[in-house]
Amino acid sequence: MRKHATTQKAREVRDPTTPASLPDRQTAEPEASATEPTPPVGGTPEAERIRPWVQLKYISYSTQLYPAMIAKASPDAQPGSLVTVYDKAGRRFGTGLYNPHARVPLRMLQHGPQPFTEEDFVRLLDRAVELRVEVLRLPEVTDAFRVVHSDGDGLSGLIVDKLADVLSIEVHSLGIWQRLPQWLPHLHRRLGTRHAVVEVSELARRVERIPAPESPIDPAPRRVRIREHGVLYEVDFAEGHKTGFFCDQRDNRVRLARLLRPGQRVLDLCCYTGGFALAAAVLGKAGDVTGVDLDEKAIARARRNANLNQVRVQWVHCDAFSYARQMQRNGRQWDVVVVDPPKFVPSREEREQGRRRYEDLNGLAAALVAPGGLLVTCSCSGLVTAEDFEQWVCRAVHRLNRRLQSLDRTGAGPDHPVMSNCPEGRYLKVIWARVW
Repeated sequence: MRKHATTQKAREVRDPTTPASLPDRQTAEPEASATEPTPPVGGTPEAERIRPWVQLKYISYSTQLYPAMIAKASPDAQPGSLVTVYDKAGRRFGTGLYNPHARVPLRMLQHGPQPFTEEDFVRLLDRAVELRVEVLRLPEVTDAFRVVHSDGDGLSGLIVDKLADVLSIEVHSLGIWQRLPQWLPHLHRRLGTRHAVVEVSELARRVERIPAPESPIDPAPRRVRIREHGVLYEVDFAEGHKTGFFCDQRDNRVRLARLLRPGQRVLDLCCYTGGFALAAAVLGKAGDVTGVDLDEKAIARARRNANLNQVRVQWVHCDAFSYARQMQRNGRQWDVVVVDPPKFVPSREEREQGRRRYEDLNGLAAALVAPGGLLVTCSCSGLVTAEDFEQWVCRAVHRLNRRLQSLDRTGAGPDHPVMSNCPEGRYLKVIWARVW
């Protein structure tokens, strides 16, 4: 259950089960005429097409295609089928996974006339592993990183994090769910892992019609310990949010530590299990670190994490808004304030409410930054652009009659890649600025 919006860290990787993630460009096309001949001149007759197949109404290079984009499908195109995709003219357009019952009935795997078979899924998995292990060389600094980033790795509907010897997996697609048992042994061999935790949200299970598992795919420990740039964290799969640990902030955590001077005071609002606070204490040698979150279980895990690293952090079980208001009344200020709240804009309908919450929280946070101090503020709302988020933050600070000296804008680490035909995957925005 959602206790409070400031505690539920609902990260987004362009949630493929949410209608709000439908790109505007897909709604601008008119409906195709029912009398239009199929296929027009130059296309492949239906009898000669590679089955099973799906035909589109319009050309779209998006990775996720919605019902309004699909003209028809062959009778043998079953839920979860690997289908050949044809364009409006009946020309071969690509390959995808099909589920006529889903809100996202077609997830494209590739564009072009080249064949794509079940064996090519393994090629995509290998390509994802090679990026993390051989190109980014993440195992040199951590044993926790994202292995598959859904559309960003050409595998729409699949998220895989490696956390020590466990693969923590989120599934949003029936076709992915059906094939996952065959892929797991290969991933374990490539990554040296032994266990898997597979999560399917109730929404995804309902809209994709994914059957409830009779038993876990692979028994796994409830908790594991991971190491990131020398900092130890305990991951609890039973009580943690999403895949259990937010690997997307790894580079931002170590960057914060490098910007700190020994002895500085740091406040981590919406700290969850203490990622930024611990990086500040362990790596940055901060002198006074405070972490605030309303999730009592998250605070308990944050305390265990501090004990693991033998550092002292003041953990406060409190709503971030209420705490910041009280500290403002008390006249308290810190050298560095980090704000990493949950997704305040989960849908287009909630954009205005989310904007007010972002402005409110950032105004409170900025008031707690000592003059010339650092504000690090984050948004994981994929429906909010980096420009809009920065505008909201600046507006909140200007209301205090203060100003921001912007240093940088960053996002998720490179193990969260973004494909050019799915820019919505660039969900995490982080603003680094001094407050004057």
